[in-house]
Amino acid sequence: MTKEFGRRFEARREELEALYLSLYPERREALEALLQSLQKRYRARGAALKNRDREREQQPGWYKGNDLLGMCLYVDQFAGTLGGVREKLGYLRETGVNYLHLMPFLDTVDGRSDGGYAVASFRKVKPSLGTMADLEALTEACHSEGVSVCMDFVMNHTSEDHVWAKKARAGDPEYREYYSFYPDRTVPDEYEKHVPQVFPVTAPGNFTWLEDAQSYVLTSFYPYQWDLNYANPAVLNAMTDNMLFLANKGIDVIRIDAVPYIWKKLGTDCRNLPEVHSIVRLLRLACEIVCPSVVLLGEVVMAPEKLAPYFGEVTRPECHMLYNATTMCTTWHTVATRDARLLRHQADIVASLPKDYIFLNYLRCHDDIGWGLDYPYLRCFGQDEVPHKAYLNAFFTGEFPGSFARGERYNDDPRLGDARLCGTTASLLGIESAEQAHDGAALSLAIERDLMLHAWLLSQSGVPILYAGDEIGQLNDYAYHDDPKKCEDSRYLHRGPFRWEESERRHDPATREGRLFEGIEQLVAIRRAHPVFSADAEVRSFWAGDDALLGILRRGGGEELTMVFNFSEDWKHARLPVTGRHKNLLRGDELDLDGTWNLPPYGFVWLLR
Repeated sequence: MTKEFGRRFEARREELEALYLSLYPERREALEALLQSLQKRYRARGAALKNRDREREQQPGWYKGNDLLGMCLYVDQFAGTLGGVREKLGYLRETGVNYLHLMPFLDTVDGRSDGGYAVASFRKVKPSLGTMADLEALTEACHSEGVSVCMDFVMNHTSEDHVWAKKARAGDPEYREYYSFYPDRTVPDEYEKHVPQVFPVTAPGNFTWLEDAQSYVLTSFYPYQWDLNYANPAVLNAMTDNMLFLANKGIDVIRIDAVPYIWKKLGTDCRNLPEVHSIVRLLRLACEIVCPSVVLLGEVVMAPEKLAPYFGEVTRPECHMLYNATTMCTTWHTVATRDARLLRHQADIVASLPKDYIFLNYLRCHDDIGWGLDYPYLRCFGQDEVPHKAYLNAFFTGEFPGSFARGERYNDDPRLGDARLCGTTASLLGIESAEQAHDGAALSLAIERDLMLHAWLLSQSGVPILYAGDEIGQLNDYAYHDDPKKCEDSRYLHRGPFRWEESERRHDPATREGRLFEGIEQLVAIRRAHPVFSADAEVRSFWAGDDALLGILRRGGGEELTMVFNFSEDWKHARLPVTGRHKNLLRGDELDLDGTWNLPPYGFVWLLR
């Protein structure tokens, strides 16, 4: 045991051992196996990564500033291979990206991949994308350019094609304990009484019958994704070792996929159980011992005020960062309703949380938009859940009269009158419909709408994440309808190949691509130049005189920033809570405010004192 490893381990030994044995009483041999694994992964960690660990131990809040800009992309769709992404780092640098989220790239089986979330091997890159050596070359190149790298770590399940699953299916008793097998419907039926269905239309139920194994196996997601049994300590040990193996390839941020699901208990909904938090805390301790430069990002799709347990406690932190999914979907609600009251309410909830809580903020990602809105609050304004969801989906699919949006439903459930939504940012905001109609005025308005939403994204505390292509206004890709492997999943509508030919127009201000690229580039530069955008700033909303207006006031770093966003196609006369000398950050000029501001359709303003 080296001195460095010993120092980190001894500082955490008591808690780690107590936590582990609380999950697995009297399993000291399993605990010892975990500790041996931690030492092995520390010894295998490269010198450059160990230096990175030491630097970030001195700057543990490196991810909390106002300098990070993320981009999320699929390797094959963006550049073909991991090596191709490395060749495109110049484009990412030009875009201002210094946080790169590589969507799932580990080995999967075509036709049973769920977009890469059905992992067949945690130690192998999908061959069409490259090798582990290519991954290390990419992360090394990213680090030399000041870019941190994020990857998805699918903890809840493996593919049925994983070696563990194959051995379990063949009857190996050791590996059958890695999953949850049942000879008949007795126990599964008891589970089904309490456990919600993730995909009630495309993959109903939570169990799959295996004819060759004459058993049911627990499958919360798709039938080819078998839930791991974390009640078996060998599973936690193996998955922790997999996580550290990947961290040693140069990964800076581990995105824990579907984290609320990972512990199962009969008689519960198998969501957010206390044991989940113990496991996440153990993962954090493992990283702090072996690779303290690595941070954990939890994929927890819940309202921000309900996310707090996944950040942990001050003395027992869990995830470093979480997604702000509710603000995302509330933003789209505001686009469709031109009513910012719920969004203002949402902004105040987020602002009331401790400043140590770091959210990843986004407009679009690889996934669908689920309408997880605050319906009790909306009912105060006469908006009931079922008809409101129906309106939102009709609006964003272009079915509602006068809608500018173009999207498609996902997992449409006619029984519940419910569905989720797919589409790129640009298509949902009217750029596609305007271009199809050759309507220059509508296109200009759609571009203003798009820039206003990105300004709102960059105004929030935390880490802003772009989805690759949004910076040039990439439109929906309808080609997936003709692909038999994709046509059943409408999320491929916004997962199309990056259009490099369109990106060539990014510096032409006469084009859609140029107006968006340079507009977002300006906003990112402003955000990085002013400490008022840091995560520790004080934030509150204010009433700007109209329901279509969102007013936000930030204070921090010796600066005060007043922001107003117009979510309508009408000119609005905004009321400001400030007067006197201010600087318009978008134009660079100084002026004396009289407490009002005129905003054009889908306009916004950042005023600095």
